Amino acid sequence: MLASLPDLGGVAAESSDHTRFMALYGHLFEHSPWVIERTWAERPFADAEALHAAMMRTLADASLDERLALLRAHPELADKVAIAEGLTESSQHEQASAGLDRLSEAEYATFHALNTAYRARFGFPFIICVKLHDKAGILRAMRERLEGEPDVELDEALRQVGLIGRVRLAETRA
Repeated sequence: MLASLPDLGGVAAESSDHTRFMALYGHLFEHSPWVIERTWAERPFADAEALHAAMMRTLADASLDERLALLRAHPELADKVAIAEGLTESSQHEQASAGLDRLSEAEYATFHALNTAYRARFGFPFIICVKLHDKAGILRAMRERLEGEPDVELDEALRQVGLIGRVRLAETRA
């Protein structure tokens, strides 16, 4: 279940301090602060729900190339190379919450095979709001979504990005 969004303490509602706004919310979309940058122009926001809705409108209004770049900015799940080279703090925390940083060699191999097949089929990494699933649920979703149609999967990946952003916003302290 999704956590409720926080009271933003007026930061999003009234802020004319672009630097502070970006510092607080720039991490919500993986390596894609442009989403927050464009959303900032829509202020003021009544509350965190309004801020999240504005961020989702920004994504919906983005070009296909921009949306694909956002998806491709996400790390593959349980990828040893990404873990070794360093994930964003948010991704590291999220993957650890589902135990994806503590897999057996066989589990790593399964994730690697599914990640490879998914990226080959859709052109971007498998994306799921890890905080809302356990390891078994993530693997089940990877297998199911691998069979999906490309347009449907693009929409689902963007929906998951929105859920990730919402969870990260709920965890952000102004």
